[in-house]
Amino acid sequence: MFCPFCRHPDSRVVDSRLADDGSSIRRRRQCPECGRRFSTAETTSLSVIKRSGVAEPFSRGKVINGARKACQGRPVSEDDLALLAQEVEESVRARGVAEIDAHEVGLAILGPLQKLDQVAFLRFASVYQDFSSLEDFESAIAQLRTDSARAPNTPSGVQRPLGAH
Repeated sequence: MFCPFCRHPDSRVVDSRLADDGSSIRRRRQCPECGRRFSTAETTSLSVIKRSGVAEPFSRGKVINGARKACQGRPVSEDDLALLAQEVEESVRARGVAEIDAHEVGLAILGPLQKLDQVAFLRFASVYQDFSSLEDFESAIAQLRTDSARAPNTPSGVQRPLGAH
């Protein structure tokens, strides 16, 4: 680890602590050359395997962008999207694998998006699950109605009945 102040190629770890609910480690380091201290963060890598077979690092930003498109014109804030992306990342990392298919990431988005906004969920699902007919939409809406009936204690403003504005 290069010192960010003097560029010395070595440093000594002074302290290590868990951060972000145990998903990363924060290390306090000291440079033996200039004596200054700095912090580093260490996280495990998570790669997403795309349909083409190419692997790329997991990105919360990509999750947010995809969900943002589905939520366009809906009463969903940037904070809501950030929390959704965090929930998706936590669920994907909880699987304990270093690589995951892009399809699995999409499936991980569906649950939190359904809780956030049902219309956005239908938009995302229609593209992601490749709806090809009205029956696909009708089936998804029927499932949403069933799920809503099972969860009557939802906080107001989180789930809205279908057709409500």
